Amino acid sequence: MKAMLKSELATAAGVSTDTFRRWLHSDIDYLRSQGITPKTKVLPPQVVRYLCEKYDIEV
Repeated sequence: MKAMLKSELATAAGVSTDTFRRWLHSDIDYLRSQGITPKTKVLPPQVVRYLCEKYDIEV
């Protein structure tokens, strides 16, 4: 897994970036523990892996 922009992951999931941000809000505790803030644009590989598994996103 590689680091990805939030917008790239939203496109891979087939949703708008606004919808993707709402999805991320449900994982706010995990994201904060990984150092991710709402303004973070690039998601690190471990976060991309977690989100892909949780939302069944194929990249």
